[in-house]
Amino acid sequence: MEKLQLGTEWDKTFPRSEQVEHKKVTFHNRYGVTLAADLYAPRGVDGPLPALAVSGPFGAVKEQSSGLYAQKMAEKGFLTIAFDPSFTGESGGFPRNVASPDINTEDFQAAVDFLSVQENVDPNRIGIIGICGWGGMALNAAAIDPRIKATVASTMYDMTRVTAKGYFDAEDSEQARFEKRKALCAQRTADYKSGTYARAGGVVDPLPADAPDFLKDYYAYYKTKRGYHPRSLNSNDGWNVTSSLSFLNMPILQYSQEIRSAVLLIHGDQAHSCYFSRDAYAKLTGDNKELLLIPGAVHTDLYDNLDVIPFDRMAAFFTEYLK
Repeated sequence: MEKLQLGTEWDKTFPRSEQVEHKKVTFHNRYGVTLAADLYAPRGVDGPLPALAVSGPFGAVKEQSSGLYAQKMAEKGFLTIAFDPSFTGESGGFPRNVASPDINTEDFQAAVDFLSVQENVDPNRIGIIGICGWGGMALNAAAIDPRIKATVASTMYDMTRVTAKGYFDAEDSEQARFEKRKALCAQRTADYKSGTYARAGGVVDPLPADAPDFLKDYYAYYKTKRGYHPRSLNSNDGWNVTSSLSFLNMPILQYSQEIRSAVLLIHGDQAHSCYFSRDAYAKLTGDNKELLLIPGAVHTDLYDNLDVIPFDRMAAFFTEYLK
């Protein structure tokens, strides 16, 4: 397995909690990629503990939102890991900065593998949290893996849907997808010829004067001290074109209606992407599913706004379903 060189300094976008013990860990997925994670454990609490694996947003790193979620949930009594997905941040894999619906769903399952064999974890009490684009991956993992007893998807994006159909399904036609495929594959040819990968996605910089409000929210988060991190792709160069092509042809959430474990979808009611959570919730079945809309909250409020993110509600949800 690939040996990673992990940083030792505290380089998060949030302050360190004295209530929590922290260390770096690694684990591997079934594609042979070694993943890097921050492990947070409640200080002075003996196991076996309920455990959570956290990742997202899409293009972000564990030093940002996922680490904040993991640390806050550790304060509430859970052993947690926040991990960098394959090819991203401190995790391994080559080429760098690409994504795959299959591999990134596997990343969540690999995190469950890792948690299941820890001496201070109860393997029957494992949940996951996916933020933004990784909210969709979390639901996809929950549809596959019955070891996942409870799932939170916060300000969820379905990256395959938005790639194939555009925002608000505005590009949902065969011709629009054909034009997108042509452009993406032409870029692949150009990339192979040049030996580099072109930027695709990420947060536009400079921000156009007529940018919609949700792009202004992303820019305010990733391009300022609030959420900037040097390893975050959204803070820098964005995802390369390889990821967009695979996401266009590989829809996730096809069997989300068969998720038997508990699911909590959290979204700001002012977020541009709220329709993803509403539509995903409409497909879920069973009385252990909930959609929680946060009044007045925009998309990035659920990245790091401690006055908005309902950590107490999340803790109560996991406590109820990770019995």
